[in-house]
Amino acid sequence: MNKSVVISGGSQGIGKALVKKFLEEGFKVYTCARKKMGLDQLQEECNSNLLKTFVADLSNKNEVLDFAQWVLSQENSIEILINNTGVFLPGQIQNEEEGIIEKQINTNLYSAYYLTRQLLPQFIQNKSGYIFTICSTASITAYTHGGSYCISKFALLGFTKVLREELKNTGIRVSAVLPGATLTSSWDGVDLPKERFIPAEDIASAIYGAYQLSPSTVIEEILIRPQLGDI
Repeated sequence: MNKSVVISGGSQGIGKALVKKFLEEGFKVYTCARKKMGLDQLQEECNSNLLKTFVADLSNKNEVLDFAQWVLSQENSIEILINNTGVFLPGQIQNEEEGIIEKQINTNLYSAYYLTRQLLPQFIQNKSGYIFTICSTASITAYTHGGSYCISKFALLGFTKVLREELKNTGIRVSAVLPGATLTSSWDGVDLPKERFIPAEDIASAIYGAYQLSPSTVIEEILIRPQLGDI
C-alpha cells in the first residue's frame, strides 16, 4: 500500500520538486495550486496515477478547508504533511502598499495554520507522521526589502516551533525548513547564474532525507543556503 503525502502549492518551484521526489519514492501525492493550468501541466509532466490534484487558493481560509476535507475524504492515513504554499512580495514597512501584509500573512502563515489544524487529528489518531513547514532564511534574518514577507516568515517559524513542542509526546515529528535563495520563478529576471542558487531538487532531497531518519530522531530545523551565501 502506498504511503501518502500532502504538499500544498505543488505546481511550481520547491513544491513541484517535492511532488516529483515523493512520486519517485512511491508515495501517493495530494497537492493543490491556485490555477488549474499549472496542475494540468504538473499531471502531464509526472504522468502518474499516484498524483491527486485540487484547485484551491490557500490564502483563502474557506479554500484551505475545502482542500483539507477533499484530502480527508480520500485518505485515512496521511504519512507526511508539507506546508509549502507561500508568496514573496518585496517591500518595506514604511512604504508598502495597503493590503500587502494581509496577503502575505494569509498565504504564508494562515494557510499552514489552518491546513495543519484540519489534518492534525488524523496524525494524532495514528500516533505517527511528519509535518514539514517551508519557512525561509527570512524567518531568522531581517532583510532591508523583506518587509511584511519577513514578518510572515518569522511568524511561520514560530508556529512550527510551537507545533514541535505540542507534539513531542505524540509520535509526530515536526521540522522547519529554512531555504535561502532557491532557483524558482521568484527570481525570474535576476541577472545571476543558476549556480548562485539552491536547486529546488536539493530542498526536496533534504526533506526526504530527514523523513527517512529513525522515528526517535527529528531534525528540528533544516537551514539550507547557497554555497556562496545569501543573495
